Amino acid sequence: MKLLSAAFACCLFASVSVAECGDEPATTTTAEPNVDPNYVNPFPMSKCNGLVIEDATIAQVNDWFENGNLTSVQLVQCYLDRIAQIDDYVGAIMELNPDSLDIAAQMDAERSQGIVRGPLHGIPFIVKDNIATDDKVPTTAGTVSELTTTCSNPSEVDYFPLSAVLLGSKVPRDAYVVAKLRAAGAVILGHGNMSDSEGYSARRGQTRNAFNLTQEPGGSSTGPGVAVTTNMVMFALGTETDGSIVSPAERESLIGLKREKFGKVTLVLLKLQMIATVGLTSRAGVIPESSNQDTVGILARSLADAAIVLSIIHGVDGRDNATYAQIGKAHDDYTQFVTNSSALKGAKFGLPWARVWEAASTANQLDQLLEVLSLLEAAGATIYNNTDYPSYLTSVSPNGWDWKYPEENPEEAPFTYIAVDFYNNVQEYLSELSNTSIRTLEDIVNYNFKYSSVEGGYPGDVPAFASGQDNLVYSLSTGGAMNETYYAALDFCRRTSRAEGIDAALKYTAPDGTVIQLDALLTPSDDSGPASEMPAKAGYPLVTIPVGVDAWHVPFGITVLGTAFSEPALIKYGSAIDDLLKRRVKPTFYDYDANNIPVNWAYGTY
Repeated sequence: MKLLSAAFACCLFASVSVAECGDEPATTTTAEPNVDPNYVNPFPMSKCNGLVIEDATIAQVNDWFENGNLTSVQLVQCYLDRIAQIDDYVGAIMELNPDSLDIAAQMDAERSQGIVRGPLHGIPFIVKDNIATDDKVPTTAGTVSELTTTCSNPSEVDYFPLSAVLLGSKVPRDAYVVAKLRAAGAVILGHGNMSDSEGYSARRGQTRNAFNLTQEPGGSSTGPGVAVTTNMVMFALGTETDGSIVSPAERESLIGLKREKFGKVTLVLLKLQMIATVGLTSRAGVIPESSNQDTVGILARSLADAAIVLSIIHGVDGRDNATYAQIGKAHDDYTQFVTNSSALKGAKFGLPWARVWEAASTANQLDQLLEVLSLLEAAGATIYNNTDYPSYLTSVSPNGWDWKYPEENPEEAPFTYIAVDFYNNVQEYLSELSNTSIRTLEDIVNYNFKYSSVEGGYPGDVPAFASGQDNLVYSLSTGGAMNETYYAALDFCRRTSRAEGIDAALKYTAPDGTVIQLDALLTPSDDSGPASEMPAKAGYPLVTIPVGVDAWHVPFGITVLGTAFSEPALIKYGSAIDDLLKRRVKPTFYDYDANNIPVNWAYGTY
């Protein structure tokens, strides 16, 4: 495998394009996934009514529906059979909807009468367990909150979980995004596990990486990610505060899309992950962490599928004021922006190298990532290196993902306002629930202490929660006070991630002083590195595309990110890169009988 052309190599540490470095063409070969060719998959997927539905797209399934080759009931039953085949091993599903076959039958009956609500009519999906569904499946957030514990790996701690503490509670209505999908005819199959730490939740236990079951699966949208990549469902909804969709999308060879936060929503696709602008989709009905960074997203096996879902779930919602920011900026149909590799000709991408590409955890991925850059150049793109964030010294941690950075200056750390937001936002969410006595964060913390052997309230009681619920306790200690320090941290993070961060990096100044407006920035999707934090703080969108598989058989990818409401450009270039690379691989289920808790995650073992 040739890693780099000499032309690109000469630019690694220079603020010039490859074109300015030399004339040698960027000729590389596509890297083969690091998978044993003699390995036999222990869980082959059966046909469905004689059809190969493994990795089928929504468009293909609709063709089968229309031609009478498949019904929604048959499709749902085939996915239920797949869940019965493998979920005891990977633990992706929190709870199944007992009414899913009845809903599918209703959609089939409508179709037989000539009523087709749209492209998702009769298509099954699941949601992360913090997204409310007004049905027989409880919404519990897997445990008390991702902020429950600092845990070993900070990439897993970007949410405050709620598990068994909410069992039996009743939500007032479907989450806005769920209601939109129901109205479109989609069939809710159930809830996916929401992890509190390294794929683990108190209620469901350990969700495992479908490529190597000893390794971290990514989280906290863990169950939805694993379910989609293993073909237990057509697509899934997840949420993100900082990395919760990026992480499972990367580690499960998915496509993920995240939206910005002027409103901020996340869309994750299996193959390519895209996180969209906050405010493009409503967070109403979602167990919150931070109203300043939370997003709802999609996990799917193709960017085309994700674009279909995004076209349906976005919209202005009176219960989420952030969604008003999308007026005049959203699009009715995001599928129009899906393209192919030809769109790379003339594209201009920047590399914010300082600290972002230099993360120690990215070292094992770097050769294949650099090869991808050369392939992009060969396809007609120009790549500019050292388009660094002007604020990187104070806004990007030198030690990888760390939402408490800089700890010595809380007025500059996102954790400062996220901890306060959680205190206030979760109380607002709890106030609308019925059939529960849990009303405050203090109630949650006390519940975790009382049932610590399951919930991990005290350090060491549950192997996956080594530090107990320390982050929840810290959030409780803030009292929800939106004081001077809170606003200082919020203002600092917004300014240094937007005007002095991503927006500045997109305006590249060449050595001759020429200012070049870049189409997007490229970063590693390494969930142990700091790359996801800048777009998370800014509320800006990104898309992650599968690139390769490391020595531990765990997938990783590359991220394309842009400014607010740049979803059309990211879908365009994300789908073009995905079409060029075609690097999504099917799960291999190495060590399928693994039972280690916690799972392996650290640099050098993942």
